[in-house]
Amino acid sequence: MHIDVVLNPAEIALLHTRDLSGTTCVVFDVLRATSSMVTALAHGVNEIHPVCTIDEAQALKTRLPNAVLGGERQGDLIPGFDIGNSPSEYTNLRGRRIVTTTTNGTVALRACEMADRVLVGALLNLGALAEALRATMPKSVLLVCAGTFETFALEDAYAAGRLIPLLPATSRSDSAHTVAAMGLQYPSALEALELARNGRALKASGRRGDVEWCAQVSRFDVVGQMEATVIRPLPA
Repeated sequence: MHIDVVLNPAEIALLHTRDLSGTTCVVFDVLRATSSMVTALAHGVNEIHPVCTIDEAQALKTRLPNAVLGGERQGDLIPGFDIGNSPSEYTNLRGRRIVTTTTNGTVALRACEMADRVLVGALLNLGALAEALRATMPKSVLLVCAGTFETFALEDAYAAGRLIPLLPATSRSDSAHTVAAMGLQYPSALEALELARNGRALKASGRRGDVEWCAQVSRFDVVGQMEATVIRPLPA
């Protein structure tokens, strides 16, 4: 298993030029898109439809009128949407279908469409992710860090770095070595997330609870897999 890491949105924008055959992508947007998705799946959501734009989300909602419309821009609820991007909003939607668009996370997920397999990653399901990857032993694993707007995000790289030691890698890229070292730098996930730009911004806006929730390591034994642009939980 070769492990590589994409660290920022500029690299994500080039994924369509890469050969992703034989590759499993794991997408991290820890604060907060993928953490909210994992929370939703752990609480019985049937499927999640990630899209890149608000217009796409609204168009899909017209085709799926019973879907919950969720997401954010600038971290806040999109006008006219049902819910925002806080994990706490995704705990009471059992049996529902969600259409969601976020600034970075859903864009990163859709950029991985050509991979053999696309998994939804967070600190919340770190152990389950590792188990799923060890069970299938893909030739290549690409950890995709969604970032913040156009920049690197500490929390995404940190989560990728915490996953790498749990995998039986035969080789690692330089970026994989770098984030693995970062994972060791902060034994406390909460410390890492509170240091991150997004963590500081969430705390400043009164959302410290979201940071604390997203910092829980391996709370849920669920992995989301995106197939044909729809995320569903892997069978237990």
